[in-house]
Amino acid sequence: MELEIDELSSTLEKGQRLLGFDLGSKTIGIALSDVMLIVATPMETIQRTKFTIDAERILNIIHEQNVGGIILGLPKNMDGSEGPRCQSTRQFAKNLAEKTDVAICFWDERLSTIAVTRTLLEADASRKRRGELVDKMAASYILQGVLDNLSQN
Repeated sequence: MELEIDELSSTLEKGQRLLGFDLGSKTIGIALSDVMLIVATPMETIQRTKFTIDAERILNIIHEQNVGGIILGLPKNMDGSEGPRCQSTRQFAKNLAEKTDVAICFWDERLSTIAVTRTLLEADASRKRRGELVDKMAASYILQGVLDNLSQN
């Protein structure tokens, strides 16, 4: 079920968390909110294989962590238009929605990976360490944007 961000709060039950995704062609960065919907924490990076295998891991996380909503970063072009990566993300959401009733929302992720990479560079993280962290940290950055937006409404 696809929802707008401002509709999301009304679908969540008390104590449910949000799961944030930074969807790449090779990996899926995952972040998890706290139950108060205040803080996003990087959780893990899934190495993409087949959709059914990736979805199985995601469904397990949803069940284990009492997730009530999914936030997918939407990789819009800098001018705001949607290209092939957005189409791929929307298709992923459609396929995932067939496997779960958890609400799915999109959040503009422009520049999230760049912001996270800059933070890691400033922290003097090695290239290898940046590669290990960037996807789940980008997911956390995306999810934190949603949490901040929800707290203002």
